[in-house]
Amino acid sequence: MKYQLFTYADKNGAAGAGIAVNQQLFDLAGVAMGGPLARKPVMELLEDWDAAHARLLAVADALAAAPGKYASYLLDAGAIDFLPPVPQPGVVYCAGANYRDHVEAMGRALNHKLVLDPKAEGIPPWHFLKAGKGSLAGHREIVPFPGHTSMLDWEAELAVVIGRRASKVGVADALRYVAGYSCSNDLSARDNLKREQVDVSSPFRFDWIGHKSFNGSCPIGPFMTPAAFVESPEDLDIKLWLNGEIKQDSNTRNHLYGVADQISYLSHRVDLYPGDIILTGTPAGVGMESGIFLKRGDVMKVWIAGLGELETTVA
Repeated sequence: MKYQLFTYADKNGAAGAGIAVNQQLFDLAGVAMGGPLARKPVMELLEDWDAAHARLLAVADALAAAPGKYASYLLDAGAIDFLPPVPQPGVVYCAGANYRDHVEAMGRALNHKLVLDPKAEGIPPWHFLKAGKGSLAGHREIVPFPGHTSMLDWEAELAVVIGRRASKVGVADALRYVAGYSCSNDLSARDNLKREQVDVSSPFRFDWIGHKSFNGSCPIGPFMTPAAFVESPEDLDIKLWLNGEIKQDSNTRNHLYGVADQISYLSHRVDLYPGDIILTGTPAGVGMESGIFLKRGDVMKVWIAGLGELETTVA
């Protein structure tokens, strides 16, 4: 039986793990009935993911068979406060320019000659980092509009959660190291990338912290869907709506570098650990392409087939 994991703030404000089965949400500690899953946050489950997944499958089967038995642990999906599925991740890696349609659109918008098939030319994947816990935001969270930008942009992305230590893994084996997938939104301060007052030849011209890493810059969730329930991360419809208007509408088959390519590449540079997250790039339709940017009060919804819908408001 398919299940999804999430993290929410309980009545005391503490982070609690939840499990979703058949569109019903339950407190995991309660339905685990004091077993080995009780009181374990999602991060601890990731530390021994193979064992945890087997136990979670059993819990999901029990919930599907007799949901009424666990009614006292049922959660109101419309009322709970969602936290990021992994509230305290390890490292958040982010792929840059990784959709064919996005590269083509940005090339036109910026009048840049961008490589449309870098993999064929032997160019490796390209990543930057976001500040883990400090940059995360949960589903339906209100993200403060950063005071240092007037060009705040959206980027719908497939997020990958690592579930096993990965060191120098091959592409063919790379997906074995994935615990699950989630929806994410790589919020970006476009006017902070380049420091215009710094000479173009200076290595200090680019400000990746200001551009990509600020409070709430990485909304993610609501759920982590185990990899066992995703047939392929390379054929998932992905969409983003801004105030109800569709802005991004693509599919992960437009990846220039697939999830396996990215895991393999990163793991040859640095070991990946359970709880690390990889944002895998965004498709065409971001604000930078049209010169339209976010304003206070805007609501974004990121949807990925089979994974759920992530809502974020900026204020």
